[in-house]
Amino acid sequence: MASNLRVGVDVGGTNTDAVVMVGNSVAASVKVPTTDDVTGGILSALTELFSDTDLSPASIVAVMIGTTHFTNAVVEASGLAPTAVIRLGLPATSSLPPLVDWPDRLAQAIGNHTYMCRGGHEYDGREIAPMDYKGLQRIVEEAGLAGVRSFAITSVFSPVNSEFEHEAASMIKDCINGASISLSNEIGRIGLLERENATAMNACLIDLASRIVDAFETAVADFGISAPLYISQNDGTLMNADYTRQYPVATFASGPTNSMRGAAFLSGLTDCAVVDVGGTTSDVGVLVSGFPREASATVDICDVRTNFRMPDLISIGLGGGSLIRDLESPTVGPDSVGFRLPSRSLVFGGDTLTATDVAVAAGLAEIGDPDLVAHLDPILVARARTAMQESLAEAVDRLKIRPEDVPLVAVGGGSFLVEQHLPGTSEVLMPDNGPVANAIGAAIAQVGGEIDRIFSLQETSREEVLDLARQEAVQRTIDAGASSDTVEVVEVEEVPLSYLPSSAVRVRVKAIGDLEFT
Repeated sequence: MASNLRVGVDVGGTNTDAVVMVGNSVAASVKVPTTDDVTGGILSALTELFSDTDLSPASIVAVMIGTTHFTNAVVEASGLAPTAVIRLGLPATSSLPPLVDWPDRLAQAIGNHTYMCRGGHEYDGREIAPMDYKGLQRIVEEAGLAGVRSFAITSVFSPVNSEFEHEAASMIKDCINGASISLSNEIGRIGLLERENATAMNACLIDLASRIVDAFETAVADFGISAPLYISQNDGTLMNADYTRQYPVATFASGPTNSMRGAAFLSGLTDCAVVDVGGTTSDVGVLVSGFPREASATVDICDVRTNFRMPDLISIGLGGGSLIRDLESPTVGPDSVGFRLPSRSLVFGGDTLTATDVAVAAGLAEIGDPDLVAHLDPILVARARTAMQESLAEAVDRLKIRPEDVPLVAVGGGSFLVEQHLPGTSEVLMPDNGPVANAIGAAIAQVGGEIDRIFSLQETSREEVLDLARQEAVQRTIDAGASSDTVEVVEVEEVPLSYLPSSAVRVRVKAIGDLEFT
């Protein structure tokens, strides 16, 4: 049925993958090289995708894209907006100012506009100091004169009481026309510096997010697809275009999570380890109830500590394009020929020995011309294979929380590098369509929403708090594009905070729902 047609696209560092799905079946799939202009790669993938099928672009009801645009912008410190990072917390927290742990190149890329103002709350919800409205107004006016239109607001313990952040946002909107504002209570979790860093990172990406999402929508429309656009989040769910414009950091690490969701769909397993082998790296993660397990600790992004929602992943420098060096005692990676694999690898007539060459020489893959690697020393091939399996086994072992062996699903274009009987695994599955599991994961994804807040039980019962948290998570899911009658709460985590005098409890609720088509 036409109403079941979806297009999933995932942009990787080496390849851009795309699929058309009819219901739960893959009607067509393609893998094309990623271009410097990532949007151009998406158009190229769509063109090739529909040239191999009689399906009409006009019959597509939704397009889902997983993108590396925003991660790349931070990595390259390019395209970031000048951002005012304002902390409400004086006289406390003055010893560690905003952006204190940012690399100089990143701090300079967003203008180094940091400010501190009186305000904030104690851990039990009491004010540290009353909000200094006049001081805040001076800060906003100064930032505005410097040309800043993007603001990151962080108030001490705002997950307990977000009142000051919302008041600051209201003041900024009154003073600066067209200001974009990120509030830390909506992005990060407990931990002032980490939450502030995550908020600043989101704020400096909002302008870029608007341009990128506009470009995606235009590219899709120009191709003849009138369906709505959704962007992959890093928990394996989707968000609509408007939500992406407001929370671009939610796309970080969405590529590996798409692959993990695709692996669950293709293998039928909901609790397992997954390895996604690309051209440059392998990402190893764990599925719990069909969704990627989240990291419980802080996550460093470009040497900046953050604490917003991120998948628990280990990336290793092993991919199809990984270089093989030291032929006596071979090492594999971490450097790679990347998207130049079709021209640099020996099996394609190149002059560089790669992991793909080793796999072809060992009979693990049928790629290129096997005669071009027939001369490789069998001992070299065996030692290189051992080195690859040892690095994969170590990554899987680091993610396991129980000692017993676990099933492993291998996906991605370089999944042929993963061999059976890998130590620490009970079985290694390589499902059909595994090389485009990332695009499939994007195409099948549901919409997700989550809250992570601290509530006081002094004046409100536990049942009322949990009900309020569920309602907020459900509303966030609907705001992200889910149909209201399909939303359900899939995870509730309740942690009493015994060191707080107000009978406080930390509640995290996650909800998911199906896309709402209009």
